[in-house]
Amino acid sequence: MSNTPHKLAEEFPEYAGAIRHLREVDGHFNRLADAYDAVNRAIHRAETDIEPVDDFRMTEMRKERMRLKDEIYGLLGRFGAFEEQP
Repeated sequence: MSNTPHKLAEEFPEYAGAIRHLREVDGHFNRLADAYDAVNRAIHRAETDIEPVDDFRMTEMRKERMRLKDEIYGLLGRFGAFEEQP
């Protein structure tokens, strides 16, 4: 079991600038990123036995983190495509 935090800027280093920018200007993106950070912290706390949870809850939290990460990645991809257009 990994207990490495999965921060967004570490998950998507090529989008670090876009993450900062979108957090400032896009309310929806900021809410998604905040939700990702919250579930990510909860997973990390569970993995390090600070706040242990059962296996079912851990699986559900990991699925939620993955769902949020996928949605965030989609927004970052659209932002990147928008930025590349002349």
